[in-house]
Amino acid sequence: MTRALSAPTESPPTAETISITAGPEAAGERADRFLAAAIGSLSRSRVKALIAAGAATRDGAPLRDAAEAVKPGATYALAIPAAAPALPMAQDIPLTILFEDAELIVLDKPAGLVVHPAPGNQDGTLVNALLAHAGEDLPGINGERRPGIVHRLDKDTSGVMVVAKTERALRALSEAFATRDLDREYLALVWGLPQPPAGEIEGPISRHPTDRKRMAVTTRGGKPALTRYATTRAWGAACALLRCRLATGRTHQIRVHLAECGHPLIGDPVYLRRTPAAARLLAEPAREALLSFPRQALHAATLGFRHPVTGAALRFESPLPPDFAGLLRLLDGNAE
Repeated sequence: MTRALSAPTESPPTAETISITAGPEAAGERADRFLAAAIGSLSRSRVKALIAAGAATRDGAPLRDAAEAVKPGATYALAIPAAAPALPMAQDIPLTILFEDAELIVLDKPAGLVVHPAPGNQDGTLVNALLAHAGEDLPGINGERRPGIVHRLDKDTSGVMVVAKTERALRALSEAFATRDLDREYLALVWGLPQPPAGEIEGPISRHPTDRKRMAVTTRGGKPALTRYATTRAWGAACALLRCRLATGRTHQIRVHLAECGHPLIGDPVYLRRTPAAARLLAEPAREALLSFPRQALHAATLGFRHPVTGAALRFESPLPPDFAGLLRLLDGNAE
């Protein structure tokens, strides 16, 4: 197989045209699969869409059928359009970058930052910030110049996130998250002292039957969910700091599971429904600080994974943000 690149053309705008001569080993393979594997940076679905749009040729003639069997010795060409500007606008929002290369960005997301534009949060999001930060360094995902959101943290959850800059990184990282082929740990400050101090919480999660903004453990129709936890510190029976690991990745999983077993996250505006009895075990000012904490006390502390291209083992840690760390200092002072 040989491959050549041509210079960008003026109209329509094209980033590059890739030409590949098929070798005998490619005989009979689907054209879209062959081109995707040979190019490496595009998904098969993206190549298939480009073929359908008339961007491919075989020996200079239009290639219309993505499923056509590859002919050894034939030269296939695919014109890859320049990435279109992303619809969200770029906004200069400060970010704490832990690592960055041509394929991905690892960052420390602050609490209060929404990950992706949505109704009610059309701008001021992580995506807007990443568009300003990465700018022209984004080669494009599915034809649009945008970052690839691999996973999300709730608006008021802080900590480590990884974002893809290329299609191949997005595919590989998404697969790693789907199969849990990574190391991810959260710190959660909860009301009460879980018993046993370490264990597993299992229960299927789905949308709450009456409150569509909440998730719930349900007996029917939910997706399997498993959270592993271990108590690292405790302040009597009033509250405890847990390390949580996800065996599955459901929306609000840690928040739902801990609330379900009677130990909701301190400050959780959705799953902490009333003043917990454990609050009476704390003296002021710690009690008031915990009861008035304005967000869920949840922090994505650790993220480890293999680089999607090089295979190198990467691991990143994020210290507790000042507001969360301040709660622990108050609790320590209360214990004294």
